[in-house]
Order: sequence, then C-alpha cells, then structure tokens
Amino acid sequence: MKQALYVLILVVFFPISAISAERGPVTNLPLPRYVSLKSSEVNVRRGPSLSHRIDWVYKRRSMPVEVVAEYENWRRIRDIDGAGGWVHYTLLSGVRTAIVIQDMQPIYNKPDANSLVIARMELNVIARVEECSLEWCKLRTAGYKGWAPKSSLWGVYPDEIKD
Repeated sequence: MKQALYVLILVVFFPISAISAERGPVTNLPLPRYVSLKSSEVNVRRGPSLSHRIDWVYKRRSMPVEVVAEYENWRRIRDIDGAGGWVHYTLLSGVRTAIVIQDMQPIYNKPDANSLVIARMELNVIARVEECSLEWCKLRTAGYKGWAPKSSLWGVYPDEIKD
C-alpha cells in the first residue's frame, strides 16, 4: 500500500513527463546535458524571455554549463556552483569543455596515471574535451593535449563516453 501511495504522490506533484523526460521537448536532445558558453558575455535571466530580469552575467567564454530544461528558444542552465537561470539558445555551443576541479591536476600523455606528465592544470582552468573513456578524458588547452581523470573535471558525466 505504501508503494502505491508513493507513486500517487509523485504523479500529483511531478507530472509523468517530468519524471520520465530524457529528451528536451524542443531539441529532442538529452536532458540534462553539458554545453558551453559561446560568448564572453552571457545574460542569465530569471525566466525564459527578454522581459525577465537579468540575474547576472557570465563573463567566461567556453565555460561548461548543464542544460536542465528547454522552453522555445530558451535553455535553463546550471553552472559548476549550482547557480542557474535561463539563457537564449544562440549563446550556447555544443562544443564540450570541462573545468578542472583539482588544483595542479597532472595531464598525462596516456590515460594512465603511470604515464608521462606533460603539464599541470590549475584549479578552474577550462579545457576542451576531445574524447572520454569510462575513467579518463582527453583535453586540449593552452597548446597542451593530454589525459586527465574524470574525477578531476566538471563538465562530463561519470558514465559518459565520448569518441
């Protein structure tokens, strides 16, 4: 009986589409998903229209953000700190980037912690994600290319594989 009540409560408070939605209603792309900021100045609004107040402005081009909802030409995003809002879709790019969350993160020649360290990335560096295996991602930034463990990055999902 408790199980049936629990399902009923979910249906009342969360429509079925909200529970089972795995694709955006506008783009048919996965939700949530990571994208990056296309511009060095992106207004984040309280709601999905130009008439909504601007809550803040992002100033980091290529910063990864997570799209968590869609409405017409607007995407609700969330950043590394969990802050979010609505952004016009033209200000977002499908180019995948990640933020380094481990200070002085070694970048390896191969996806192996015993391989040659070719660089170290400071905390909050943004790097382009070229590919990912289950535990590692190949990154490119500031003329360096190499591998970092997924656990040291924000902008890729733990189970994500990217070729």
